[in-house]
Amino acid sequence: MSSRLIVIVVIIALAVSDSVGAAGTSNTEVKEIVSDSSVIAESALSSADLARAQLWDLSVVEWHRYQQLMQGIRGSISPSTISPIEVLGIHARDDAERRQYAEAWVHAMREDVDRILAFQHAYDAAGKRLYPNELMIDIDRLPGKHEQADAFRATDRILFFSRPNCPDCDALMTKLLAQIDDVSGIDIFLTALAPGDDAAVRAWASTHQINPEWVRSRQITLNHDVGVLDKLTSGQGKVPTILRRRGEKLSQVRGSDL
Repeated sequence: MSSRLIVIVVIIALAVSDSVGAAGTSNTEVKEIVSDSSVIAESALSSADLARAQLWDLSVVEWHRYQQLMQGIRGSISPSTISPIEVLGIHARDDAERRQYAEAWVHAMREDVDRILAFQHAYDAAGKRLYPNELMIDIDRLPGKHEQADAFRATDRILFFSRPNCPDCDALMTKLLAQIDDVSGIDIFLTALAPGDDAAVRAWASTHQINPEWVRSRQITLNHDVGVLDKLTSGQGKVPTILRRRGEKLSQVRGSDL
C-alpha cells in the first residue's frame, strides 16, 4: 500500500473515532440533563403535593400544569372541589389529551360509585342486624306528619262553603267526599244562589254526585249560605272555604292539607 493511501486511511479512522466519541458524549449529556430536570421538577413540589399527585396518578409535570392552570381563570371560577383530572381535561391541548383525561375521570367515578354502593349495602345490613324490629326511618315521627294526618278526626264536623261554576270548589269537594267516612259529617253551604232556591241546590248536589243516602243520614247537609261564612269569618272568608268544627273550636283548613 502506498504511503499516500495509508495517510488517507489513518485520517478517515481518526475522523470516525472523533465522531463516535462526540456522539457518545452527547447522549450521556442528554441523559444527565433529562435526569437533572426530573430531579429539579420533583424538588419543586412539596411532599404533600407529591403525595396528592400520586393519589391522582399524575406525573410531576402534569401536577405542575394543574397548579399553573389553577392560578388562572380556572381557579377563579371553579369550585374548590374540582379535581386535578377535570382541570387538565378542560384545558386539554388536543383531542387525544382530552380523551385521556375523560377516560381517567370515568374510571375514578366508577370506582367511587362502587365504594358508595358497597358502604350502603354494609349500612343496610348493619341496620337490620342492630335494630331488626325497627324501621330505619319512622315516617310517623317526621316533623309535620302528625299535623297533616290530624287534619280531620272522626268526631270533626266539616263546614264547606262553595258555589256553582267554581273549579276550585269542585276540586276541594272531590277531596272532601273521599273522606266522608273519616269525619262526623260535612255541612255544605252554597253561595251565589237565590235564597230559597232548593231546586238549584238539588241540581248542584246531583251534578256533584252527592249520594242521597248521605243526605238522609245527615252525613251531608245541603244549605243556603245566608251570611254564615261572613259571620264565622268576620267577613274575611272567601269561597271556597273549609272550616273544621272540633268540639267547641272552629278553625280553617287549607286545601293543601287535605
